[in-house]
Amino acid sequence: MKTVTEQGKEVFEYGNKYWLMLDEKETKRVYPVKEVRVEEMKWRKWADDWLVHLISPNVYRTPREALASFDYIVREGKFGTVEGFFAKYMGAVAMFFISKRLKKRHHLQDNVREDLYEAVNEWVTAVGKHRLFMGGNQPNLADLAVYGVLRVMEGLEAFDDMMVHTKIQPWYQRMEEV
Repeated sequence: MKTVTEQGKEVFEYGNKYWLMLDEKETKRVYPVKEVRVEEMKWRKWADDWLVHLISPNVYRTPREALASFDYIVREGKFGTVEGFFAKYMGAVAMFFISKRLKKRHHLQDNVREDLYEAVNEWVTAVGKHRLFMGGNQPNLADLAVYGVLRVMEGLEAFDDMMVHTKIQPWYQRMEEV
């Protein structure tokens, strides 16, 4: 479907993007009640529409963090010496400035960490104290979506800060185990 964003930009959206195509028997097994499916779809959409947009402003928040992020990318990637040098320094500078534009575009707080902490704690609250995962005893696609977004920050200062200043660590560790 063609739609227009709040900024007036035309984009294409897929109405069934979060809907799993399952036969009736499998649907009843995976989603015993309708609310389970609706909740999973809601949080998958939240991960795509909100959580993912908090990553770049947080990992490239300062020149030092941007440089550390690209140092990690270059170390983990297969870059030659010259390519690694340019990727690290040019990439860090570019992403530092891009992250500032993203911060403005997504109306983030001056301290973007606060938005990350609030979002992560909102997720933990939604999972609740009586479930291991959003999916209950096993992760569902919403758990996987949130884990996938947060996983990209591992090894970076933003990830370490998030683990210290939020309640995500027990859920995240359970996700790593499964």
